[in-house]
Amino acid sequence: MANLENLTSRILEEAKVQSNEILESANAEKNKIIEKKVNEAKQLEFEILEKAKRESETRKERIISNAELQVRNKKLEGKQTIISKVFDEAVEGLCKLSKEEFLNFLKKTILNSDIVGDENLILNSNGKNIVSKEFISELNKDLEIKGKKGSIKLSNEIGQFKGGFILEKNGIEINNTFEALVSSMKDDLEYDVANVLFN
Repeated sequence: MANLENLTSRILEEAKVQSNEILESANAEKNKIIEKKVNEAKQLEFEILEKAKRESETRKERIISNAELQVRNKKLEGKQTIISKVFDEAVEGLCKLSKEEFLNFLKKTILNSDIVGDENLILNSNGKNIVSKEFISELNKDLEIKGKKGSIKLSNEIGQFKGGFILEKNGIEINNTFEALVSSMKDDLEYDVANVLFN
């Protein structure tokens, strides 16, 4: 009987020890799993924060870059407006030539043009008030001296331009209006004008 009690006691004792070992092993495994999951969560948190930080930086750079581009475009637009105004004022200045200056411009330009000498001279209303039949006659004599036909005619057409003139023959025009002359020089002069205005 005592042996049976000893055996039962020993079995219970061993069961208790095994139970404690199993519990300790389970606790250790549980702690490992928890630690692993906590570390994974921390790593994931770090990666998410890093990604968010990178995306935030990229978005910030894009916003700044876009704002800088808009500012640059506005400045260019403003400069273009000022440059256009300068060229418009150049046309206005040419339109204010005195009668003598306009007639000199007209004569010199026609005599130096590669023309036959029998074209129609188109003027605006102001030009028609300045250019006389005597001037045309004198101009034609000068053209003959240069070996040209010398039969320029004053057109009845009133040109719709600010100043200068047009030579026309058979529907082909040589445009010497002040607007056309300034416009033709615009590409060449734009850089220089910008340097003078903005440097």
